[in-house]
Order: sequence, then structure tokens, then C-alpha cells
Amino acid sequence: MMAVQGGPSPNVARAAALVEAGRTQEAVRLLESSAAADDPEALYTLAMCRVSGQLLPRDLQAAKQLFGRAAAAGDAESAQIHVAFVAHGAGGDADWTKGVGMLADLAGSDETARRQLALIQKMALTDGGDPLSVPQAERLSQSPEVHCVRALFTPDECAFLIEAAVPRLQRALVTDRATGRLVQTQVRTADTAPFPLIAENPAVHALNRRMAAASGTTVEQGEPLQVLRYTPGQEYRAHFDALAAGSNQRVLTMLVYLNEGYEGGETAFLQTGLKFKGRTGDALLFRNASADGQPDPMSQHAGLPVTRGTKMIASRWIRARPIDLSRPLT
Repeated sequence: MMAVQGGPSPNVARAAALVEAGRTQEAVRLLESSAAADDPEALYTLAMCRVSGQLLPRDLQAAKQLFGRAAAAGDAESAQIHVAFVAHGAGGDADWTKGVGMLADLAGSDETARRQLALIQKMALTDGGDPLSVPQAERLSQSPEVHCVRALFTPDECAFLIEAAVPRLQRALVTDRATGRLVQTQVRTADTAPFPLIAENPAVHALNRRMAAASGTTVEQGEPLQVLRYTPGQEYRAHFDALAAGSNQRVLTMLVYLNEGYEGGETAFLQTGLKFKGRTGDALLFRNASADGQPDPMSQHAGLPVTRGTKMIASRWIRARPIDLSRPLT
């Protein structure tokens, strides 16, 4: 069951106890009764259940409405999430202009919203939130197909992502090819901060749109952005980003280097010996699979161990087609 920021209200606490006792239907009824009385914590909890698919079926449209009601009832976190849903279109049509306008309303009393808005106002964007232009990509390798895009993000944007990521960092997981489950392994020892739909605020969404434009894809094809931190000794050993099976392959990977001043940590393509280490804001784009969806054996790569300092990168896996948001990502 979803935790509530600041501690649960009495009815949310009772609902949590009912879930622990296996009485989930009673818990849902209690939450719905409290939500009907505009209890902001009950509304938030139900919204999170609709996003996660826990207790209730995943329904992003219902989640968006519940976050909006919770925001109107005074819940600050729900207000941020509702703005994100409006701007990037989860649970309905995307309305970038309306989302940014709502963010501006929040900025009067919310420092986090104020920082997001200030960053967005420095960006050259269309009315839909797309970049007016992106730097030209330069080819580094034909096979595997690898490009770099210099200065895709500004230093301020990189600093923003690092600041937003640090409180969210947790041990990175990898997909077990046999089971499809996410597991801890010594293959990947970095820490990661994911930015799923509820955390894809308008500033993050604008950066996702820039990554999509630079990769020649749509923003809807991208998995949630992740920020990765590598400290001395941490690495991502030899691996492939392509999925072993599935109907919507990870065809591309884009990495954006968020800082400098560390040693080691190059991205290395093991079949060719190509190594790359970007400067702050530089992006690396490489293809993981062929046109028929088969993993490219030449795309095997590794994040070499950091030997001194801390490496921070933003990562986005890009699918062959837009991702179906009606169910959790697989």
C-alpha cells in the first residue's frame, strides 16, 4: 500500500492495517469513503493505487482526477503530480501550455515549482514543449551504431537533475533475462534515481522531449528517465540493453553525462574497443537492436569502474514503438 507523505491520517492508517490483515476490500471502501469527504491523504493514496495497480486496477485517468482533487484539498505533493500529468499527458491528452501555467501558479508558494519554472523559462520550446532545435549528432561508430550529441543539456539542467536525483537514489537493479524480474546483481553496482510518471515534472518532461528529438524518436517511446550515480569501484559490467524477448524492443539507449571531474567511468563497447567519456551535458546515443528487433551483438557495452570521484549520468531506454501506459512497463 502506498505511503503518505508526512504520516497517514487516521482513516488511511486504518486502511493500511486492514491491508496488512488481508482485508483489502474493506480498506478500499474506507479509503473511498474518506475520499468522498475530500480527505486529501485518502485521495492521494487512492491515486497512487491507481498508478501502481495495487489494491485497484491501474487507471491513469482516474489517478489524474484523484490527484487533482487531492491538490484542491490542499495536498502539495498531489499538486505537483497533477501538474506533471497535465503537462505530459498521463491519464488524458497532454496540454503543455496549461501544465506550465499551473506550475507558474504553484511557483508563488512552492520553491520546487519555482526552480522547475525558472529552468523551463530558459529553454527555447514550442507550444507543445518540444525543443526548437537540437545540436547535430556526430557519428562515432558504424557498427555498433554510436553517435554523440555535444552539449545536449546545459550545465544548469545537469545540476537540476543531480539535485532532484540525490534524495531518490537507491541501489540499481537489472532485468533478469530468465524471469523478466528486476533483481540486484554485481553486474550493476551503481545507485539509481528513476523518474516515473508521477515524478516526470514539466522540467524533466521537457528534457525527455529534447532527448527524443535528438534521437529521432517520439517522447512516448522512451522509458522513464533514470539518473545514475557511480562512486569509486562502482560499474556496470558487460551487458546488452536490448531485451531478450518482447513485442516492443529497446532499440536505442541515450546517456547524458551530468558532470565531470571523475576518473575512469568510460562507456566502453567491448566488441570494437570504442570508449567514450562525455563532458557535462554531452549525450551518447547507440542502437541496441536491428530493424527486426533482434539484439545487435556488436552493442555489448560496459560502464567501466570509476576510480576517483563521482560520475552522474542520465539514462533513457527508447522502445521501437510508443509505450502502452495502461499497464505497468514490462
